[in-house]
Amino acid sequence: MKDKLLVVKIGGSIIENDLILNDFLKSFSKIKGRKILVHGGGKIASSFLKKIGIVPKLIEGRRITDKNTLDVVIMTYAGLLNKRIVSILQKYNCNSLGLSGSDGNLILAKKRRVEKIDYGFVGDIEKINTNLLDEIINMKICPIICSLSHDKEGQILNTNADSIASKISIELSKKFDITLKYCFDKPGLLINNTLINSINSNDYKDLIKKNIIKDGMIPKIDSCFYALKNGVNEIFIGNHNIIKSIKNCTTLTL
Repeated sequence: MKDKLLVVKIGGSIIENDLILNDFLKSFSKIKGRKILVHGGGKIASSFLKKIGIVPKLIEGRRITDKNTLDVVIMTYAGLLNKRIVSILQKYNCNSLGLSGSDGNLILAKKRRVEKIDYGFVGDIEKINTNLLDEIINMKICPIICSLSHDKEGQILNTNADSIASKISIELSKKFDITLKYCFDKPGLLINNTLINSINSNDYKDLIKKNIIKDGMIPKIDSCFYALKNGVNEIFIGNHNIIKSIKNCTTLTL
């Protein structure tokens, strides 16, 4: 029987609210056993970009990352947000280690090829250093991973946090029984403001065709179903309260 491991991903809507972030991290710190936290921070990065006169560009929830945008993203994700999260967790006696994809060669990626859209300095994940994560977890330290990767040629790349959480979960599922939770600003998937308690891959395809699920939710749900098809045991989507309970959220099934 495999040991259990919880992987949680949080986005900018949670991180930018100090009260919600603190409450979430307090609850996260109380969870016993092995756990990993992956975070984005796109909303906060966009706010900083606007302050310096750069208009953020996103296509279906994926950021177009030019050189100036990348600099702001690195400072925001790996600096301000990652260290803020680690510091709060330390306050709650959850020993944590902040990581970007270049630290310990954690996330190796390849710059996305230009096809119809040039995403700029965006990385598609090629390899996760699971040995490093395994060693950190066995030391009873919680990895806190921001959404940056690298290409081993000296280039840091912006990488979708949902994809990172999914890929880490898939790779570690070879050794652990994985539960993956995606936390954002909604209680789960909503149709006409009504919570959908469960959704399968066929339902998802129909909702995309009907334009009910769109924009930034598409890469998020794509990552979920990809993970389910590749070894992850269970996936839940909801707001920050799913760290405490999965009664009111969306469960994804194949």
